[in-house]
Amino acid sequence: MFSTGVGAADEVLIAAVHFPPYVIKPESNPHNGLLGELVDALNKAQSEHRFALRATSLNRRFDDFRQARIHVAIFENPDWNWQGISGIRIDLGLEDAEVLVARAEPGRDQRYFDKLMGKRMALFNGYHYGFAGFNNDPKWLEQNFNAVLTYSHESNLKLVLRGRADVAPITRSWLGARMREQPQLQQQLLISDWEDQRYRHYAILSPQAPISAEDFRAAMQLLRDSGQLQRIFAPYGIDVRPNVAGNSTTAHATD
Repeated sequence: MFSTGVGAADEVLIAAVHFPPYVIKPESNPHNGLLGELVDALNKAQSEHRFALRATSLNRRFDDFRQARIHVAIFENPDWNWQGISGIRIDLGLEDAEVLVARAEPGRDQRYFDKLMGKRMALFNGYHYGFAGFNNDPKWLEQNFNAVLTYSHESNLKLVLRGRADVAPITRSWLGARMREQPQLQQQLLISDWEDQRYRHYAILSPQAPISAEDFRAAMQLLRDSGQLQRIFAPYGIDVRPNVAGNSTTAHATD
């Protein structure tokens, strides 16, 4: 069992990267979003380690990770430029997806998403998309997908609704949260049945982290067993798998 002994807790620093609804503008408050709720739940569930958040950015997180300014990069995917970076990849048992949205117009249906080349794409700068082979180079995206790059799903959605972009890939969890706030979007948007990517969220644990992969998995399992993961993530359309204990891989700098 995961230890809940008394004593000074080791601080485990988790990267807080702007990624709504998981993290929202961490430079102003790293606890804004689902990651803040997760960290609070982890700290209440055990006392051996104290989990804390450190704000960083999509691009800066790699250097922060290598230099141990952060110990855990979370809500990640090993395909997102983590090749060649040492660390343990831990499957969190959480799944989300990217869907495509376009403005709803008479006669427009799911076939509109069959061909993306030639359409004006509104993309989140730094994100990795399946339709682009996970290549997030801005110039390449601009050349191949006539892309407009922004720093928020909100901006991309506005570009689509105003007709300044044809299509935007948006995280299902973010879109679900926004449509609950603005139900009128149901009639204003065409949402793809097809998922650009369905991804499992991973935590990537630094070799210098003050917590072992086993203890991190055990802490997550406490939340899974108690229903806390379901409480935090399920309302956003994020699937919580029942058990992922022991599911991790180790990557080395030469991989």
